[in-house]
Amino acid sequence: MTTSSKRRSALFRFLDKFLFQDFILPTFRFIALVVVGAVVTLIASVFDAVQPVFWSCNGLLIVLSVIDLLLLPKRSSWVIRRKLPQQMDVRSSFEVTLELESKELQSVQVEVTDHLPPPFRMVRNQLSGAFRGTSASFFYTIMALERGKYVFEHVYLRYSGGMGLWKKQVRLEQEDTIEIYPDLSQVRGVLGAVQDALILEGHRLFKKQRSGSEFHYIRDYVQGDDIRHINWKASARTTKLMTNLFQPEKGKIVTLVLDCGRQMAIELEGQVKLDRSLEAALTLAAVALKQGDQVALIAYSNQVKVYVPAGKGLPHLQVLTKAVYDLRTDFVESSTQIAFSHVLRFLKKRSLVVLFSDMESYLYDQEMLPYVQRLRRSHHVLLLSLQDPLIHQWVRIRAEDSQQAYRQSIAHKFTTDRYAYVTKMAGKGIPVMDVPADQLTLSAVNAYLDLKSRDHL
Repeated sequence: MTTSSKRRSALFRFLDKFLFQDFILPTFRFIALVVVGAVVTLIASVFDAVQPVFWSCNGLLIVLSVIDLLLLPKRSSWVIRRKLPQQMDVRSSFEVTLELESKELQSVQVEVTDHLPPPFRMVRNQLSGAFRGTSASFFYTIMALERGKYVFEHVYLRYSGGMGLWKKQVRLEQEDTIEIYPDLSQVRGVLGAVQDALILEGHRLFKKQRSGSEFHYIRDYVQGDDIRHINWKASARTTKLMTNLFQPEKGKIVTLVLDCGRQMAIELEGQVKLDRSLEAALTLAAVALKQGDQVALIAYSNQVKVYVPAGKGLPHLQVLTKAVYDLRTDFVESSTQIAFSHVLRFLKKRSLVVLFSDMESYLYDQEMLPYVQRLRRSHHVLLLSLQDPLIHQWVRIRAEDSQQAYRQSIAHKFTTDRYAYVTKMAGKGIPVMDVPADQLTLSAVNAYLDLKSRDHL
């Protein structure tokens, strides 16, 4: 950087600070006085006394303005503190507190404006009022519309007092960070449910009571129980038939694979596909961890973006959430073989591998099938996809012109291709579930519980 450019940069920094950060602006009272002075000057022109009246009005206004500005507190006397939670769920409103303090005793009117990152929306606010004394608090409610880590950088303060002719503005630096997590309401519902009565979105999760390989407890024999599981010692002790109840073996591994390619950036019903998949994956992880299994996670696009090794226990759910809360899609074609190669390299024990991706990726990824078949030799594989409601809408429309007829024919072709792919993969023993967005979580969890109940995992 040359000397002249340094000088220009300093000048631009000064102008930016003077014009956009720390400056003064007139109040409505000042504007009203200017209008009154103009009217008086206009009337004075009738009596040929314009100059004396003009200079008198403006001189008085200048004197009053100087006195008013001298009465206002110095900008350096203000301090701001912001209180906000460290983490919140996306689309959940929360309250932010701004604590304004002054080094001197003040009595002014203040207006406070906080710096909001772009994904945040104001719900309600209380950011103006009288400041009397040395401190005051202001509250407002906001919500975040997107996941991620965001920084609140500064707060703008405007204040007026004394004669109320001018307002001073100052930018107060106060940097705070908040982490916006995916919607975890379903996860909390699963964790708070009784083990035998998992409820999700008003539906009881599928959980057949079948025999497993691990002893659970002894209960009264009821008609239909397997007579081979009757506990004769307990029956003799209690003088009534008792039976052993078994449950599926714990400690199995569930591997969640998340596609972060460009297809997952498509929006469905107000959310991108990645967000829908992420919420479903974390809910499935919560169910699996609560069942005593281990959960691993891989996120990929054209490379592996996130890898969390298998872990057990509910604390591991926090590790998974922390790893993926700010996960973003990449504008590239995803490479399933990279993700599955990573799975084959690190996954040695038998596992359920659940892939959250897009049907278009399944249809046109010619290299995916060999990897899936190789995985299936040692693991259970489940492919999940979100249906596109627009395609179903076009299928049902009544074609009234050639353009609508063309749309309908293309929609029919896409629908037929998707159904043919599901049927083809089912013939190879690989389940593919192409479900509506609001059924993704239920479908994934039910498929996992079905495997557990049949002791196939």
